Amino acid sequence: MSQQPPPSPHQPEPAARAEHAGPAAPSAPATPPADAAPAAPSDAPEGRPRLRPRPVAKPPVDPAQAAVFARPRDVRGSFAPRQERGEQKSAGLLLTPPPPEVLQKAFRRPDGSEELLQRPPGSRRDDDRGRAESPFWNEDAERDPWRDPAAAAVLGPPAVDVEEGAGGEPKERAEGARLSLRELLFGRRVRPTALAALFGAALLVGAVGGFLGRLTAEEGSPLTSPDVTLAEVTPGKERPAGSVSDVAGRVLPAVVSIEVVVGNGGSTGSGVVIDGGGYVLTNNHVIADAAKGDAAKLFVVFHDGTRTQGRIVGRDPKTDLAVVKVEVRNPTVIQLGKSGDLKVGDGVIAIGSPLGLASTVTEGIVSAVNRAVRLEGEGGGPVVINAVQTDAAINHGNSGGALVDSRGALVGINTAIRTASEGGGSVGIGFAIPVDDARRIAEELIRNGQVKHAELGVNTKTVMDGSGSGAQVQNVRQGSAAAEAGIAEGDIITKLGDRAVRSADDLVVAEHQQKIGQRVPVQVVRQGRQITLEAALKSD
Repeated sequence: MSQQPPPSPHQPEPAARAEHAGPAAPSAPATPPADAAPAAPSDAPEGRPRLRPRPVAKPPVDPAQAAVFARPRDVRGSFAPRQERGEQKSAGLLLTPPPPEVLQKAFRRPDGSEELLQRPPGSRRDDDRGRAESPFWNEDAERDPWRDPAAAAVLGPPAVDVEEGAGGEPKERAEGARLSLRELLFGRRVRPTALAALFGAALLVGAVGGFLGRLTAEEGSPLTSPDVTLAEVTPGKERPAGSVSDVAGRVLPAVVSIEVVVGNGGSTGSGVVIDGGGYVLTNNHVIADAAKGDAAKLFVVFHDGTRTQGRIVGRDPKTDLAVVKVEVRNPTVIQLGKSGDLKVGDGVIAIGSPLGLASTVTEGIVSAVNRAVRLEGEGGGPVVINAVQTDAAINHGNSGGALVDSRGALVGINTAIRTASEGGGSVGIGFAIPVDDARRIAEELIRNGQVKHAELGVNTKTVMDGSGSGAQVQNVRQGSAAAEAGIAEGDIITKLGDRAVRSADDLVVAEHQQKIGQRVPVQVVRQGRQITLEAALKSD
């Protein structure tokens, strides 16, 4: 027989589980403890008594805490007794005073009204419709967005009464009468003092606005300030005939850009249209690369942007001139002038494509004429030109371009510049081949494709002494015009034909100005004596 564990303090007495243990043996009733609560009447079935809750233990209250936290003597409940407005408390404080009489008249209920909720103006009472009062103002009040916290804010018409017309639509209000100017001034509809005040305000606003506008205009534009004296401007002619702009406008269409393309490289220069058949005069060094092989291509670009391929007609390395032909219709041809009429100080204009900048115009004057200038020719050989010197800005790419006078006539072909350093830009010293020489060379190239020059047949060098300078003969070629004329080594040539010779370059220029077979006087100095010989120049 196993022993059962003693009952847990939280378990009911064995008698409470009698229905599970079976019929119990009769026993004496248990005596309740002295502090147990009296048994409460129970509706439970017989044999299942209910226990009453134990009484709440009330610990003693500290008199000091009771004096601080206890209710006042006259207060029995949790809240103070309600007092009428204006009634004085025991502490002598006055409750909220009654509202002002003006507010009472504006917002109080009508006399004799028992309604607890005000209605909107003009609404009908529900009891007038024969039904019970609705908690809403109208039938659609339940869908009123003002009563829906989640409704979006929408700007609607003002909450005013709208008069309805015959069809139930809002009735438009008739436009009221307007005051005419006569009624406003003489109809006594407006007080004279109000009209005077309005007129005075308008005058004041106009005066203040005009004053501020003047101050703003004077401060914003110092040119109109009375403290500034402006220089006077007199009317003048705009681009008169003969001005740079007038000349440039007439000459630019006759000046072209020349491009030579060789593989991935190339060069650019300028040219001048001298004949209606499409003949373009330029420098030999501009198109020299195009003559070296079939792979090179030559293009001519006109002032209006027309681009066409050109072919070489002829070239003269000794004078650095060449002629190119393009197939165009009705080209603009430049007018040829006379370089022999140029004087130092005459105004000239240079037109070309310096540094690839097409149709560039610069202005200057004639700095010198008949200037013998030695250049580096094709293959490294010397080239001597009888140049017109100018201070018009000329740079790389101007070569072959036009040098025109103040009338717009061609007086030279821009060819070279002189700078302070190798590869530098313009410093105001430029040289052009005179048009008188260029015309003769161009005509010969167009007719024959090549040019023959007259020569004396000597090699010379420049010499100077106390009495002057000239070209000293270093050697004389056999069978040359100089040998036939009796010119010997050591002679100093000082004049050939009509041109004075002060250097070896002057002698070359003087030879090119003569015709082949022409007999010309040659002035020489031999052993301190001046003698004159006659030579028949031969072809080179």
